[in-house]
This record gives sequence, structure tokens and C-alpha cells, in this order.
Amino acid sequence: METLTKQSASAKKSSDPKPPTNRRNAIWESIKQQKFLYLMSLPFVVWVFVFNYLPLWGWTMAFQNYKPARSFSEQQWVGFKHFAELFSDERFYLVLRNTLAMSFMGLIVGFVVPIFLAILLNELKGKFFKRTVQTVSYLPHFVSWVVVAGIITKMLSTDGGIVNDILMGLHLIDQPIQFMAKGNLFWYIVTASDMWKESGWNAIIYLAAITGIDQELYEASRVDGANRWRQMWHITLPGIRTTISVLFIMSIGHLVSNGFEKQMLLGNSLVTDYMEVLDLYALNYGLNLGRFSYGTAIGIFNSVVSILLLFTANGLFKKFTKESIM
Repeated sequence: METLTKQSASAKKSSDPKPPTNRRNAIWESIKQQKFLYLMSLPFVVWVFVFNYLPLWGWTMAFQNYKPARSFSEQQWVGFKHFAELFSDERFYLVLRNTLAMSFMGLIVGFVVPIFLAILLNELKGKFFKRTVQTVSYLPHFVSWVVVAGIITKMLSTDGGIVNDILMGLHLIDQPIQFMAKGNLFWYIVTASDMWKESGWNAIIYLAAITGIDQELYEASRVDGANRWRQMWHITLPGIRTTISVLFIMSIGHLVSNGFEKQMLLGNSLVTDYMEVLDLYALNYGLNLGRFSYGTAIGIFNSVVSILLLFTANGLFKKFTKESIM
């Protein structure tokens, strides 16, 4: 009986968690073993801190009547005045509509097309042809939006534009269409331009994920009589589901921060009510007019909404699909 008591006491003692001192020693030992990895990552940590966190001090301008010539102590604090002006401006809601509309269209097209392209490229058997198509498809990513905007404008021009020439040659229209002057077409032009420019580049991520799928699954499916369409639907797509979920969550976080380059370069005064997005609104009605505090308030709104969208999307995906980024 005494022996059994000693054994149970020994087993209980061995099952107890390690003391804090032992855990700290294990952590320090791990740091010593991986010290070179920590040293290699240190420059990137410093870079992120300097360029991503230190500028957050500039958010204080949104709560001031900021004047560049004055020191910080001389600035006049006005609280949420600029946010009140922002939410009472009818132009802001028009701009928000344009931002969300183009972002949602870009989100849908920017996911469906690259995934479809990646799967089709993966099914190509000829290595030379496959590499050629892949190279040609992602080269537009490296072309500046200035050049892309010039190409798109020329293609849609009423004077020698290839699109109008084709439509008239097929007798689908009687006279050239002024695509760049129609506001209701601007969202589609921006979405199509972005799809052509970025789809090939975005497909590379999915191609890399596809290569990680176990090839024995395809061999087993062929033995069971599955054709290539069945393999794509039941093996390829489920195999890259995690990659799709992570990229989709991150993209949702950028719905209201989609930049302004393509809108500014493709737009003109005739389509202003459809081209202006939040970043362009901050530039035109904030910085260009010397209203630095107002522009900063718009930037804070963008950041806060982006964070809320990111956490909401991550929470929903984690709850319903068990996939998340944190």
C-alpha cells in the first residue's frame, strides 16, 4: 500500500506543470539557439516600426486645426470637428458609394479570374506553352498604371480605337461610343483594366498552392474513373481552399483602401461623380486645399473601417469555415 502511495505521488509530481523558472530557461535557451534568425528579422521589425507605427503620431492632426508653420504646442485642438464635417458632407457618401462599388467588383473579379486562370494553367501539359502563357499573363503587372491608362484610353477612343472599330465592323453599333465619357461605364472599365493587369500575377500564388497538393490524390481519382473536371472540382479547389480563404480575408480588409491611381489616370471631368474614391477625395478636398486635418480624418476613417472589416471577416471565416489568419 505504501509503495502504491509513493508511485501515485511520483506520477502526480511528474504530471505537474513545469515551474516558471524552468519555462523561462527553456525560452532563453530557444532564443540563444535561434539568435541569428532574430538578428536577421531585426531590420524588418525596425522598418515596420519606423514607417508603419511612428507615422501614427500624425493622426493627432485630425483633432486639430493643423497649421504647418506652428509647433505641436501651438496647434489648436478642435476635437471631432473634422469628423463631423466629413459625415455631414454629401460628397463623402457619393465617394463612399464609388469606393465600395469598385472594390466589390474588383474583389469578385480579382478572385474568380486568377483562380480560374491558375487551374487552367495547371492543366496545360506542354511545358513550353504553359510557361509562355504564364509569362505573358503576368507581365502587365510590371507595367505602370500610367502606361496602362494610356493603352486603355487609346483602345476605347472614338478616333481609331480598336474596340469601336471591332464593334462597328461587326455592325453592332452605328457610330463610335464615347466609353471614357460615360460615367455608368467607368466602374466596369476600371475593373476590366485591373483584371487584365493583375490576374496573371495573382494566379502565381494559386499555382504555388496547387503544386503542394499530393499527386497521389490525382492518381487515385483517375483509377476511380474521375475525369479532369472532376479532379479540378474535388481535389484542386479543396486543396487550395486555405490559400483562397486567407487571401480573401486580407482583401476584404482593403475594401475602402483601394488606392486612387487607376481612377485618377482613367477618369476625367465628365465622370467625376463615378471616378472619385476615398483616397482621391482626401487628396482633392484635403491636401490639395491645404486642409491637412480634414485629409487626416479621412485617412483615419479608412484605417478604422479596414481594421473592423478585417476582424469581422476573419471571425466569420473562423466560425463557419475554420479558416483564419489569426
